[in-house]
Amino acid sequence: MNHTEKTIPVWEKYSLNISEAAEYYGIGEKRLRQIAGENEGADFILEVGSHIRFKRKLFEDYLDTASTV
Repeated sequence: MNHTEKTIPVWEKYSLNISEAAEYYGIGEKRLRQIAGENEGADFILEVGSHIRFKRKLFEDYLDTASTV
């Protein structure tokens, strides 16, 4: 049986982990962790166990309204 690995482009993913978000948005991983800590319970944060993920579209909306990051 032939198993081929399918990769979903970052811009089509529902949520991004810290390293994906850092590369996609051009924001450092440390700052992204800080944003997640400052916005606990925000709609754009998804916690999977102890891992933080950013809901891509909702985080983009957050960034659109932010004046500084």
